[in-house]
Amino acid sequence: MNRLTVDPIACRAHGLCAEILPELITVDEWGYPVVRGETVPETLLAEARRAAAACPALALRLRKTL
Repeated sequence: MNRLTVDPIACRAHGLCAEILPELITVDEWGYPVVRGETVPETLLAEARRAAAACPALALRLRKTL
């Protein structure tokens, strides 16, 4: 299983992650990402990887969980 996490200190609210993966990420009223759900479904894994790679602040991380 995989999980998306956001480093709130590193995040600069660019919003690219929410544009790439709106199924799992929304933005709050200040533009910071809010990740929905505990795990990333297999059907969205490729988009989750793209979203993490696209983060200019490297604040979004995709981590493998046990």
